[in-house]
Amino acid sequence: MKNNILEIQNLSKSYSKKKAVNNLSLTIQPGEIHGFIGHNGAGKTTTIRAVVGIMDFEEGRILINGHSIKEEPVLCKSLVAYIPDNPDLYDYITGIQYINYMCDMFQVPIKNREREICKYANIFKISESLGDLIASYSHGMKQKLALIGAFVHHPKLLVLDEPFVGLDPEASFNLKKLMRELCDEGSAIFFSTHVLEVVEKLCDTVSIIKAGNLVMSGTTEKIRGSNSLEEIFMEVVEDDKKI
Repeated sequence: MKNNILEIQNLSKSYSKKKAVNNLSLTIQPGEIHGFIGHNGAGKTTTIRAVVGIMDFEEGRILINGHSIKEEPVLCKSLVAYIPDNPDLYDYITGIQYINYMCDMFQVPIKNREREICKYANIFKISESLGDLIASYSHGMKQKLALIGAFVHHPKLLVLDEPFVGLDPEASFNLKKLMRELCDEGSAIFFSTHVLEVVEKLCDTVSIIKAGNLVMSGTTEKIRGSNSLEEIFMEVVEDDKKI
């Protein structure tokens, strides 16, 4: 039996007296791409930040490859790559310095490093800009650089918050291919997006969150049924009885 790469058990997180996430549970197995969808303010980013260990939570457990993010935070973070919706990179270093820093942090062997960096820089077509200061990069280029920094160490769990924002169509296409390749290696991906067509075509499993509550979770095929994912999503977010 496969161990779950990500297991969220009864997660709850409050801001003041309002529950941003309420008793949420889900699991993601090796090889799965899991889409996490909901309207703005539904609790997606709060859940993601708790998963990657940058936000504390009051109740529940989060396990990364069987290890608690609260009890073994350093070990868990060594298994995870996280890219927020607006990557905040170091402006006054070069692109290649940033990637090498990420390689150092995640102990990518020197003998593999050049090959991996070249591979991903060529895929995202920023090889010629790696010697430039990150301050000179556009939003899309920063997004590509952050993606290279994530893929280069082949994380066990890749967590992405709106990863396609700012990417050109070719980069989006290549990102989808890389996501599938990473999962074919036995890793897992947990990502949020508002682009439901991407979820429908790319994801093995999907969860829908509304007002902090998980209202649907399962295989994309089962959730969608005979309808489009967009139709199901609109039904869920408009129907208070489904919470």
